[in-house]
Amino acid sequence: MPEQTLIRLLKISIGIGLSLLMLGIYLHNFSAYIKSLGVIGIIISAVCIAFGLVISLSTKMYLTFLLVKREAELQASEKEKQLAAPNKTTQVVPKSVEQKK
Repeated sequence: MPEQTLIRLLKISIGIGLSLLMLGIYLHNFSAYIKSLGVIGIIISAVCIAFGLVISLSTKMYLTFLLVKREAELQASEKEKQLAAPNKTTQVVPKSVEQKK
């Protein structure tokens, strides 16, 4: 799977996790129906919050790992390019020194 596709899927997964988290908070704090269910309602809202946290946090960690890995690879390739390029610095000799020779 290409890296860009994987990153896009991870970002979508983070969005789904955050949406579940917000849904769980809404159900717990503002929904009259969930309050009328009693303990079952609390369990439903807690499950939404738990799955939201699990999905979003683990995905964020993996996405951060991928981005740090990509940055390290870019820096390594840039360093290789700098080492592979010939040194293009030249010394400038003043004309008075050239004339004395």
